[in-house]
Amino acid sequence: MNNLAIEIKNQIATLTIMRASKLNALNVETLQEILQAVQVLNENKDVKGVLLTGEGEKAFVAGADISQMVNMTENDALSYSQLGHKAFASIENAPKPYIALINGFALGGGLELAMACHIRLAVEKSKLGLPEVTLGVIPGFGGTQRLTSLVGKAKAFEMVLTGDMITGQEAKELGLVNHIFPTIAEMTAKGNEILEKVSKRGSLAIEKAIKTINAQYDSEQGGYIQEVMSFGHLFATKDCKEGMNAFLEKRTPNFVGE
Repeated sequence: MNNLAIEIKNQIATLTIMRASKLNALNVETLQEILQAVQVLNENKDVKGVLLTGEGEKAFVAGADISQMVNMTENDALSYSQLGHKAFASIENAPKPYIALINGFALGGGLELAMACHIRLAVEKSKLGLPEVTLGVIPGFGGTQRLTSLVGKAKAFEMVLTGDMITGQEAKELGLVNHIFPTIAEMTAKGNEILEKVSKRGSLAIEKAIKTINAQYDSEQGGYIQEVMSFGHLFATKDCKEGMNAFLEKRTPNFVGE
């Protein structure tokens, strides 16, 4: 794999997205590798849990790769969204726990990836958000649905419609992350502690517990389908192209509503 690293120690796997120069942004290749890696880890009976993080100290995942998205057609975007949904669903529905270690920015697709995990830990300096509307699109990897289930409809509307970031402390108060820590080392230690405890429990019970909790949020519900379709449709609009070009050119976008 070109964009991921996997380390297994004491029945705990650490899956790291290795694109620090791009703030670990998610391109098509990285999503495909995540899907492949998760499938392998889910089938490995010697792995009792997975820590998921990003390379470096700046970002967990700063979002999707805008330089790749800017030239996508509507059909390209539909396929991209479907790939993200498939990869993240494989995490959410895994038979073992995945813990997101949020070591910095978790924006857009990065926050969507973290929300697909069963538990989220973050450092105090982290920034979380779904800023897609500033690009003329919406979250496309399950974010509209998972954020609503985690923080409630009112706060989800505020975060998605404004695109504003929140701090690690705010995320903790909202229930978006389970714990926050001053340092990455302390956060990582807590992640290992949780998974070490889980590894001593009945593996079949853990699998059934995850499946039962997830049953309340059926991924076949219309909201997920609507998100994919809306995400793809927006790539046929002028505003989408303007938003992404403005981001890449480091200027304020001029949205015209077309």
